[in-house]
Amino acid sequence: MMDYLPCLYSFIMCFAYCYRVHLKGKNMFFAALGGTLGWFVFLLFQPLHNDLLQYFFGTVAFSAYAELMARINKCPVTGFLIISMLPMVPGSGIYQTMEYAISGNMNLFLETGMHTLGIAGSLAIGVLLVSSTMRLFVNIRTQRLSKKQTGTGEE
Repeated sequence: MMDYLPCLYSFIMCFAYCYRVHLKGKNMFFAALGGTLGWFVFLLFQPLHNDLLQYFFGTVAFSAYAELMARINKCPVTGFLIISMLPMVPGSGIYQTMEYAISGNMNLFLETGMHTLGIAGSLAIGVLLVSSTMRLFVNIRTQRLSKKQTGTGEE
């Protein structure tokens, strides 16, 4: 059975970090909720036994949430996105990679480094996919609205 306690830890950590990036009011709660959502989806896909896919699906979830919350609250998406991404950042992987490099263990250095880069790539591709899709939908909607206003729409 999946343990939901890390989702609570994720929320608390994200909420506390909101002070660092100067998010205020209700946006603090919504941004922290994005981090919780990302970690929940990460845990939800645990039966796949592929952590890169878990990171990807978690990233897609919190990126879509961040885009939605930014539009609802009329705020920049970066505030929500940065806070929501925090639980997914592979900090321990980066630390272990550097530790193996310094100790001279090249096999573990390469293995851990490539895995950490894979996680970072999953995060980047997930954010890119959602933001590009959102931008595409916004552009299509804007074009349709402008056609309706000018009367050149075919409907």
